Amino acid sequence: MGLDIRWPIGLMFTLIGVLLAVYGAVVQSDHAISLGININLIWGIALLVFGAGMLIGAIKGKQNPPSA
Repeated sequence: MGLDIRWPIGLMFTLIGVLLAVYGAVVQSDHAISLGININLIWGIALLVFGAGMLIGAIKGKQNPPSA
């Protein structure tokens, strides 16, 4: 079966991570900065890393399919 759930999950988290990281880098809001940490930027990067990991896993899984 050719369905791999890592593709849509990876794409979704990567897209949201990029949007949130760019927003956190561009907009300097007092509500988003707690204890001197830009929460939007940090979580955007975290989501981006997770999404990229999912996409890399999907690519590696397609290259080396499990043998039945």
